Amino acid sequence: MLAVFLAGYGVGVPLSVANGNFQQEDSTFLLAFAAFMAVGAVIVAHRPGNAVGWIFSAIGLLTAAGWLATEYAARANLARPGAPPGAVLAAWYTAWYWYPVLGLGLVFTPLLFPTGRLLSARWRPVAVAAAAAIVGITALSALKETLQDEKTYSVRNPIGLAGVQDPGQSAVGAVLFGLLLVCMVAAGLSLVLRFRRAQGVERQQLKWFTYAGALMILSASASEYLLPDSADVEVLAGLILALVPVAAGIAILRYRLYDIDRLINRTLVYGLLTAILGLVYAGAVLLLGELFGGIGGEPPSGAVAGATLAVAALFQPARRRIQQAVDRRFNRAKYNAATTIEAYSVRLREEVDLDTLSTELLAVVDQTMEPTRISLWLRPSAPGSPSTPRREARPSTWAY
Repeated sequence: MLAVFLAGYGVGVPLSVANGNFQQEDSTFLLAFAAFMAVGAVIVAHRPGNAVGWIFSAIGLLTAAGWLATEYAARANLARPGAPPGAVLAAWYTAWYWYPVLGLGLVFTPLLFPTGRLLSARWRPVAVAAAAAIVGITALSALKETLQDEKTYSVRNPIGLAGVQDPGQSAVGAVLFGLLLVCMVAAGLSLVLRFRRAQGVERQQLKWFTYAGALMILSASASEYLLPDSADVEVLAGLILALVPVAAGIAILRYRLYDIDRLINRTLVYGLLTAILGLVYAGAVLLLGELFGGIGGEPPSGAVAGATLAVAALFQPARRRIQQAVDRRFNRAKYNAATTIEAYSVRLREEVDLDTLSTELLAVVDQTMEPTRISLWLRPSAPGSPSTPRREARPSTWAY
């Protein structure tokens, strides 16, 4: 599989450059599907019983072969007679390979992640329906009468059947696409239910996957609706797509599994901080533009520099407030622990009785760290020094 994948990229990329089809954003999407192949191979090597590894490997293999076939068919220029060997076969493969990639990535990956098995036997009909829809759409694409590309060629399919149309242009294809869409929604629901029931390690694994999936959805929405013609957004979308297999690999192989909570926290904090400071800066520049020459006016450089310095001065205060808000809403345990420790530090400045402080210290540790067992050791008093007998301190329910 790796040999076919490397051949697909090794030959497909030079052909794409020679055809004049290679764009800046293509490199990041090639990197993304290379990540699927690499992570899939690693999972297969370490967890061969987990179907997710095989799914990722299949996605990478299908995509690499599809890239090579697309560029080879375009280079062959099938519109002219005497096409080179395999050109029609390449065009035929190009017509259908993308549908299994979509089905594996958008249905079976969320349906089987992270264990490689269905959530329960009740979800088997969803898997069967999705497989039937994918096979049906792929068969219609493989058996349609004409193989064509909008720019370069349109030839007769050697195995095409009369009356079979592209699934995007037929009633049967519309039904199959509708069924596949329903299965995608069901797979997402399965992931949500799995997350609600999960505990411990599996919950952390699902956090990694859902984090990367959420970033992918946001980047896809930005590239589709907010900045549809931006090459930079397309590049960013490709890089974020590469995070999906990487996050899944971290989750399944359990490498630095518990770092996801910190990663989500930092993403929320700095994402909100960037958005708020960006809006403040844009508002300041618009206001200065209005004051110094109208809406379309150009504010003086000194005013823009002042707005920049003001935003820079707001960075740390805004970050602290946003951090507190995120901890209070999404990381309540950390927020409660910080509040308890802060209150205990105030208590330390007021209380002088050692036994009381010992009891309260054990209670603070018990509430913030939740250990299975806790004890406190106090260094014995020096010989001859005045001391008072101390009672044994035990953890007890205690809150501020």
